[in-house]
Amino acid sequence: MLNDPRTVRITGDDTAAVHRRADDVDAEYGPAGRRDRPVPEAYVWSNLTSGNGTRALWLVLLPFMVVNLAHWMRPATEGRVRLVRVYGLLVRLAALSLTVLLVAAACEVALDLTAWQCAGTRACAARHTWLGFLSPASSRDGWWSLPGRRLALAALVPAALTGLLWFLSHRTWRAYESQEPLARAPEPVDRLSPTALSRPGFWYGRRLVARLRAAHTSAGLLTVAAAVATAAAREDRSPGGPALLDTLGWLLLGGLGGGGLAVLWAVCRRGRSEHRLDRALDRHLVRGLPSAALLLLVLTLVYAGWSRPGWQSADRLPGDVTFGAIALVQGLLVLALAVVARVLHRGSTAPTGTPAPGTTSHQCVPPAPDTDPGRRHPGRLDGPPLDAVPGQAGPAGVETRGAGSPGGRSRSAVPGDETVRRAGTDGAGVQPTGSMDQERQLPRGDEQPRRGTRASEGAAPPTGRTRAADPDAEGGPRIEEAPDAEETPDTEEAPGAEGERDAGAVDRAALRGLAGPAVVMLACALGGLMSGGVAQRVGDWLDGTGGSTPGPPVMLTWQASVIPAVLLVLLALTALLGRRAWLLARAERAAVIRDYSLRQGDTARTGAIARARAMATLTDRAPLVVAVTAAATLLLGAGALVGSWLSGRTPIGATEDAYPFVHGAAHIAQALGSWLIGLGFLLFVTWGRRAYKDAAARRTIGILWDVGTFWPRAAHPFAPPCYAERAVPDLTWRMATWTRETGGRLVISGHSQGSVLAAAAAWQLEPGARRRVALLTYGSPIERLYGRWFPAHFGPVALAALHEDVDCWRNLYRLTDPIGGPVRLCGHCGPAVDRPPLRDPLEYGRTGRHPLPAPLLGHSDYQADPAFAEERERLLARLRP
Repeated sequence: MLNDPRTVRITGDDTAAVHRRADDVDAEYGPAGRRDRPVPEAYVWSNLTSGNGTRALWLVLLPFMVVNLAHWMRPATEGRVRLVRVYGLLVRLAALSLTVLLVAAACEVALDLTAWQCAGTRACAARHTWLGFLSPASSRDGWWSLPGRRLALAALVPAALTGLLWFLSHRTWRAYESQEPLARAPEPVDRLSPTALSRPGFWYGRRLVARLRAAHTSAGLLTVAAAVATAAAREDRSPGGPALLDTLGWLLLGGLGGGGLAVLWAVCRRGRSEHRLDRALDRHLVRGLPSAALLLLVLTLVYAGWSRPGWQSADRLPGDVTFGAIALVQGLLVLALAVVARVLHRGSTAPTGTPAPGTTSHQCVPPAPDTDPGRRHPGRLDGPPLDAVPGQAGPAGVETRGAGSPGGRSRSAVPGDETVRRAGTDGAGVQPTGSMDQERQLPRGDEQPRRGTRASEGAAPPTGRTRAADPDAEGGPRIEEAPDAEETPDTEEAPGAEGERDAGAVDRAALRGLAGPAVVMLACALGGLMSGGVAQRVGDWLDGTGGSTPGPPVMLTWQASVIPAVLLVLLALTALLGRRAWLLARAERAAVIRDYSLRQGDTARTGAIARARAMATLTDRAPLVVAVTAAATLLLGAGALVGSWLSGRTPIGATEDAYPFVHGAAHIAQALGSWLIGLGFLLFVTWGRRAYKDAAARRTIGILWDVGTFWPRAAHPFAPPCYAERAVPDLTWRMATWTRETGGRLVISGHSQGSVLAAAAAWQLEPGARRRVALLTYGSPIERLYGRWFPAHFGPVALAALHEDVDCWRNLYRLTDPIGGPVRLCGHCGPAVDRPPLRDPLEYGRTGRHPLPAPLLGHSDYQADPAFAEERERLLARLRP
């Protein structure tokens, strides 16, 4: 990224570090000639999100990541603190239900299907000789053949799974959540900020994750204990059962109930502490709750292993009640969350609380007239935005790249990615790389002048040091408006479609505020798919086609049977979206001819460009896909729950007396669902592992993974770790310490997910430092994805406030880009930030400058466009002395 094979690590470790060219190690302290030029610097963070193929196992925990996303999808609102807390509480309870579901599925496989059914059945145990010592027939009533002892031994499997989840969460907690951001003064709890990302404790969730980890670990252990204890207690309550064991069973069940209440209290009592760096740890709860749950589990295993003559395993364990209750609770939580989210969305308005010291209002101000097209107004930039380009540096520029682009990197010019230092360095040394991939690097800060760089047009000259006393005090950026940058069409609209929409419109929020509940529903569906898939496949493997065992719970069979219906709905929706894209591509042909000023173009070339533009609009249909999937899953899941509870039999058995057509449809649905649920789980894991080896597959899922792991673990502690809790503090520390030492200004450039990191890092700076920063984003999903799906944090109010807080912000995008789009600020702020869409390809046909056909670039290679260098140079000129 530094365009030089000789690089030196300036600071950092093997996980994330800052690099420079060997010739630029001490550029800011060298001769005056060296200090007057940009110095590129790269922040490499690829190891935060990539690794060997075993990391694909994180995909098994995808439902946990998805439900964690729902926490951050809360609608923007003014005040309503209690409703906001209720929203977070409901999401945390839904996350807890997913942990219970996962452990319950492990119990179903290990305890019910294996130890209870197969080991207790002569035919099944004979097919699986490794179960012989558990089988009464094969072991001749050996010591382990008693049902309670079989269950106690099998309980070690789900208990070990719970321990593994605890270990992974604890290890990543030490590596990510324990990384402290810059120390800043606490904010008043009642202060309303445009976004929570600017709060001192936002990227420090150490305390909450520790509490949630203890609660979820305890919930898992208690679930295992309850599965074993209920089976033994049911036997003890039967006529003629031992009175002493019956009494002990009631005491154990009471203890398990008390443990469950303690878990709920730990989850409900406290949420995130974002207004300050919360370094406290609830050590008594973090250590005591899991220890008590483990003790109860041990006592339960001893209780179940006690000899009970005459006890035999028959039928199934009561899994139908367990999985039915979990499904019912999840459905009620989703409905309650939908009500809360809708109320929050309807009351969403711009915050009117007291602004933080040094910040400006979020209102847009029209640019003042000026004869100089490059300087319309102090602090405002007119004309095309500056872009950071590899090999170039702006005053202390920083850049970040996200994986998913060519080269497997996504950029975001953020502190830490700073390419330039005091040596008058321009922050333009980064190439726009594709979307967010598993490997990411913050390229050198070509767009951020680092040390010694000064502000030029419209910017105050550097004072040597921008807040030497406070490492956070780096000159704060201001935004400039470019008169020549016209507001661009809505990314949701196809090129040439219905015109522009106001970025500040409330309906830009995905699903009108119901994105969070819909995503929680999808997380629950994924959890059901994975748990049911494992149970169905293990049941088929153990029993084969013999029918010697009852098999999985009826509830799981009903859930699997609705999968074909859900797929039919999705296929119909896919067909509709495909037809719409085809119609848009046809309509776009005329726009392509017009954009390239052609009289008559090549049919194939025109069609390819039009199709690329039409396909890029499909990203904006994601809310429709999520809504339809969530609604279909909720309705069909409710039908499966009612069917299983009313009939007590599988769909085939429940429709035996129905019309032949109905019975045949039920038979097909049950057979297909059983195979699809298992096949889907295997494909899911296989695809995830392939993503670590195949760049194309990595690009396909890279953006979703980067979005999911960008957010802190606020709802589920077993979700994949948040890389931003290391990257954002790294970048802010680097920017703050550098500006403190040199008094320079920065240009932060970011591509794709890197632009989101750039904004997050800028928000973490002190207001004075933020006014000394300029932003250059390209291929940015900051409004198209983040602004719509996370309106409380990246909504129009937050982005408008960032625009006014920084020195200048320019954004580039293409109509063929399926990920990046305009920032779409309201009023005059929009043209000030968004440059009109770049042409893609650069030339329609062969020209002297492009003798070979120019490729369609889509989301990658923004630096190949001359507009990139043009915008970069303007920003650098602004910040130079």
